[in-house]
Amino acid sequence: MLDRIGTGFALVIAALLLLATRVEADRMTSPAELGQVDWLRHYDAAQRASAASGKPIFLLFQEVPGCATCVGFGNEVLSHPRLVEAIEDEFVPLAILNNVGGHDREVLGRFGEPAWNNPVVRFVYAKGDDLLPRRDRVWAEGAITGRMVDALEAAGRPVPRYLVALRDELAPSRIERATLSMACYWVGEACLGGIDGLLSSRAGHLGGREVVEVRFDPARVSYGQLVQQAFRNGCADGVFAHDDTQLRIARTIYPSSAKPAPGVARDAGPRDQLYHLKRNVPLAALEATPAERLRLNHAAWKKQDPTPLLSPRQRSALE
Repeated sequence: MLDRIGTGFALVIAALLLLATRVEADRMTSPAELGQVDWLRHYDAAQRASAASGKPIFLLFQEVPGCATCVGFGNEVLSHPRLVEAIEDEFVPLAILNNVGGHDREVLGRFGEPAWNNPVVRFVYAKGDDLLPRRDRVWAEGAITGRMVDALEAAGRPVPRYLVALRDELAPSRIERATLSMACYWVGEACLGGIDGLLSSRAGHLGGREVVEVRFDPARVSYGQLVQQAFRNGCADGVFAHDDTQLRIARTIYPSSAKPAPGVARDAGPRDQLYHLKRNVPLAALEATPAERLRLNHAAWKKQDPTPLLSPRQRSALE
């Protein structure tokens, strides 16, 4: 009797191990065109999940195996960690292949999508109505993120703070740069990280001074607002202007310490970039975008709780 129980137990364990191996093998062989998202593959299942959860359907029409555009879309947009998280957590992800028959071809016809086409993402209610007008050739990370935010708003769903921040980072109106000088770029860079609209930073040396060069979105913070906030918050004691317009604006705020930039700043060493973040080992280990790291560096310097800046999966990783 005990022998039979032992044999049965061993068979169950073997079956579970085989299943785990097969699941891992399926994950390992997932086509590049579908990225890292855990997709549903049947329209009816997605409808049921959407109706039960209230989440819109993130409906991807994709060619697999596909052209360079299809592969790039999977490797970049559909593999971006924060986008994968938002697609899986805020939507019901459904992938329909546009170059096969059967069920996929039926769904293609239902939505009037062409066969053998580049990637198209549509956001639909459980019943199949579009949340947003269909758009073609939306293949950039920022553009997709913006559509995701719009779709959640159209559905009356809460939009996660991290997704709005990601949209602002990935789809700036344009990118400008500013260079500010200070006594210590460790402090200056951390202080500047508290200003909204900054996309990235680098600590360096210019004109015999320690400086921080920031890249920013002027639609979210103008050059004048940036310099004014840096002055008011004590982030910098001077400015190196990159053109006559910057110089004129900077001199209204730093009358005696705004100068034309004598060239391009030389990078400080790796140890000196985002210094306060690197001293916080758990935070530094998080997978984060340049703008996220800039904000986390500010939080580490101020000894603030960083969790409001993080996505749910980042919080879990931190814990």
